[in-house]
Amino acid sequence: MSVRRAPSARPSPDHGPSALWTPSRRALLAGAAAAAAGPLLAACGSSSGGSGGGGSSSKTVTLGSNGSDAVPKKAYAALWAAAGKSTGDTLKVNVKQHENFQNQINSYLQGTPDDVFTWFAGYRMQFFAKQGLASPIDDVWQTIGSHFTPAIQALSKGLDGKYYFVPLYYYPWAIWYRKSVFKQHGYTIPANWDQFTALLKKMKGDGLVPLAFGNQNQWPVMGTFDQINFRLNGYQFHVDLMHGKESWTDARVKKTFDMWASIMPYHQQGAAGRKTEDATGFVRDKKAGMIVAGAGTAVQQFTTDPAALADLDFFPFPEITPQWGMDTVEAPCDGFMMSKSPKNKTGATKVLEFFGSPAGEKAYLDLDSSELAAAKDFDNAKNTALQKKEAALITGAKNLTQFMDRDGNPTFVSTVMIPALADFVRSPNTFAATKLSNIEAQKKSIYASS
Repeated sequence: MSVRRAPSARPSPDHGPSALWTPSRRALLAGAAAAAAGPLLAACGSSSGGSGGGGSSSKTVTLGSNGSDAVPKKAYAALWAAAGKSTGDTLKVNVKQHENFQNQINSYLQGTPDDVFTWFAGYRMQFFAKQGLASPIDDVWQTIGSHFTPAIQALSKGLDGKYYFVPLYYYPWAIWYRKSVFKQHGYTIPANWDQFTALLKKMKGDGLVPLAFGNQNQWPVMGTFDQINFRLNGYQFHVDLMHGKESWTDARVKKTFDMWASIMPYHQQGAAGRKTEDATGFVRDKKAGMIVAGAGTAVQQFTTDPAALADLDFFPFPEITPQWGMDTVEAPCDGFMMSKSPKNKTGATKVLEFFGSPAGEKAYLDLDSSELAAAKDFDNAKNTALQKKEAALITGAKNLTQFMDRDGNPTFVSTVMIPALADFVRSPNTFAATKLSNIEAQKKSIYASS
């Protein structure tokens, strides 16, 4: 099995080996913030690895890509070739370094963008759709819709209910552990919050760190907030909170932080000075019982030891409120959008239809097996048992979220929530009483201007 990487940073320092290090997720958040709220940045131009945007003939489709790192670049090249062969069009690809693409996305889309471009599901997609910087693609979904679950279909819609996004791959967040550690101590998988907290106490009593934890990168902590919040308050409240429609001073948000604070004593101490991949190493070395993480973060510390990798497993974040059960899974998804005024809309439509087909996903994933196909009817015979379990978790979910930095306004997340959650880690017991009013005030200002 190859290393899993966070789709928002391919690969990020938390999701890939140091030899492949590229921008941190926080750097991408900063870029997204500039894109959403700051002054226009320099427009994207041609770069090595692509033939440039430029004009297009009736048989040419231009495509802007953030897949600049070695593995995705090779996989995307196979996808471009397969799309050209299937549609009969020529794809002229403009490859930009991943972080630069994020930083320049606003000016790129307001200038002369390519017909099609790589991007992310969630609020990041909806933001540009709302600004009129992307074309609705309901006609594409008439062709590809049957390949995707209702949850994936919902992720691909703008706030106006129209489709703007074609998904390619995703990965889940969950709680990861070693099967041998659970067997050794007689632990069972917790189904609800009470069982989970009882397990944390038991692990601590057995001399284990119950929850490995690293927040030097500052974004991983958002994944824990997301899962406690939507388990406690339901998918719709969580999404509305991310979209600025609910208040951070709401009693339901306070309860989320209070519940989180109640289990902070079972988190690994010194999180501010520890990277997430280093925290995962404590699970690998059987010094910690569990970690809340995305698949890439969890798997990458086990790839050099086949026996340890075979021992790795996960379970979904346990139920908190029976009404909501475990119907929501955090599963960030990457894919494609169509620009506002494509020069070759007919060709772009055909290309997007291919990207959203099992054949399109196969062309990509044959060369980048670290991701999971978004299509429900994708032939996953080559996937490992762990990957198949991940896919089953996602496809069985009623709702999918995209992580706070994708579901929320990027300016708000980068400038308000990242430092606020760092404060929570330092002082969890006083956070809800002292910080939520300030968060809400800043939210109102930022969302009102977006």
